[in-house]
Amino acid sequence: MKVAILLLVALAAQSLAEPLIYLKEEFADGDAWENRWVESKHRSDYGKFILHTGKFYGDSEKDKGIQTSQDAKFYARSIKFEQFNNEGQTLVIQFTVKHEQNIDCGGGYIKLFPANLNQEDMSGNSPYYVMFGPDICGPETKKVHVIFNYKGKYHLIKKDIRCKDDEYTHLYTLIVHSDNTYEVKIDNKKVESGTLEDDWDLLPPKTMKDPNAEKPEDWDDREKVNDPDDVKPEAWEKAKTIPDPDAKKPDDWNDVMDGEWEPPMIQNPEYKGEWKSHQINNANFKGNWVHPEIDNPEYTPDANMYQYNNIGVLGLDLWQVKSGTIFDNFLITNDVKYAEEYGNQTWGITKVGEKKMREKQEKEKKERTEKEEGEEKEEKQEDGAMDTHKYEL
Repeated sequence: MKVAILLLVALAAQSLAEPLIYLKEEFADGDAWENRWVESKHRSDYGKFILHTGKFYGDSEKDKGIQTSQDAKFYARSIKFEQFNNEGQTLVIQFTVKHEQNIDCGGGYIKLFPANLNQEDMSGNSPYYVMFGPDICGPETKKVHVIFNYKGKYHLIKKDIRCKDDEYTHLYTLIVHSDNTYEVKIDNKKVESGTLEDDWDLLPPKTMKDPNAEKPEDWDDREKVNDPDDVKPEAWEKAKTIPDPDAKKPDDWNDVMDGEWEPPMIQNPEYKGEWKSHQINNANFKGNWVHPEIDNPEYTPDANMYQYNNIGVLGLDLWQVKSGTIFDNFLITNDVKYAEEYGNQTWGITKVGEKKMREKQEKEKKERTEKEEGEEKEEKQEDGAMDTHKYEL
């Protein structure tokens, strides 16, 4: 009987340890993805996503994802899944992004929405819970956005997380724990971590400057003062420029016509610069006055900053100047280890083949270019030889 009970307990524990998979999207069933991903009708000119592996890949089937296909367009498409509440559990959001077009300006991020989102009217004004992923625009903006909606206001992470800006596929992972800590990973390697309270301005500061405290009038914060015994020499020359003593009035100078003649000015060789008194230590120096702080009455700790009640939609709501970005391997789960293994089994397996194909293409392109340049050079040489022979005749 005891053995049976222990077995049941073990099975129950194993069941509780099973990862919860809220969304997994690999685009492995052909065009069926178009039924799952709802295209917004908020605008009539949204860009079109197409199912594609791109120009280079590691696996012709596994690397298929949805690709932006039109330049200078907004894109808006979303997928719905069974809604859930992440109370008391970890939230993991993960996906792959490939900017094979060498993107110059455009988004590669996702948004996590409430389950009641009107998907056919999704737009940049639709309220969302989390915005996460790479954003590139010119040489200055190459960052990973991590934005949280807290009590109706959006808060951007205060740290600068640099995204990948090459043409290969990369894996982006956001982990939010129920203890209000977080981690951002790129290619299954941690690039940033911390707490929600420290790295976002979700809450008012814990302390504030005491409004009743003022710097004392007799507070001397001058570390150095002028030496009272140091006096400027009487012969100290002030003028930077003086009349040129060697200049002479031109013989043809007419005072009536030209006005009173004045010699040109030159740099004063005796000029010593502005005189400054020698500095000595201030005997009355008290240090820099620090405004005392008190507890901020507006601060209230919140153990549930991480929590969202009805998560149910993942959307791509972005703008791209140059199209060609491929999104794939979407995963939302509560299990960090599972997400890491899933990343290794998808992106981790195909990344090597993708790089090899790209390098092979670049090598072949270089060889073609060199061959064409060589042929063009030979043609010019032959044309020159023919022209010379013609003149000889």
